[in-house]
Amino acid sequence: MTTKSNLPQIVGIGLVLLLVVVLLRAEGRLFICTCGHFAIWTSDTCSSNNSQQLFDPYSFTHVLHGFLFFWLIALLFRGRLSASWQFLLALLLESAWEVFENTSFVINKYRSETAALGYQGDTVVNSLGDLTCALIGFLVARRLGLRWSLFVFLLLEVVLILWIHDSLLLQILMLVRPVEAIKLWQMCR
Repeated sequence: MTTKSNLPQIVGIGLVLLLVVVLLRAEGRLFICTCGHFAIWTSDTCSSNNSQQLFDPYSFTHVLHGFLFFWLIALLFRGRLSASWQFLLALLLESAWEVFENTSFVINKYRSETAALGYQGDTVVNSLGDLTCALIGFLVARRLGLRWSLFVFLLLEVVLILWIHDSLLLQILMLVRPVEAIKLWQMCR
């Protein structure tokens, strides 16, 4: 049940989602992949369908974004924000990343510095899936608390490294300070 006290946050969520779609379309992102079909899941990280469907293995890195947002908000606001304002702030942070991630600058950086050689950016559908995953991650981390969310974060990092030879922390490293040996290892999957 919606209360009047949550109305600003609900309106804010709707406006943020609308703005993200508009900005992604302005950047030239397509709603769905050029293949012309919609899928809920694609598992092949080395195909042209990666980052084009609703969810893919990289969706789990966006779950980890949600964990990071929970920790950042907890550190900065120390409980001074209601849960609904925290949720809206996490949505704003992930939305900003999704728009920035799909700029030519970041797409070219992924192509040149990581194993994502043919990366073309996300579709709008994939970005909305990534937003969903980040918000789920935020809610899970909030529920688990600091200690358990840190454990789950590290566990998911290990699973991703073993599964797809990539993870959130490796992505950050490769975008900030690329390591050729890691790039070669990632290309061997």
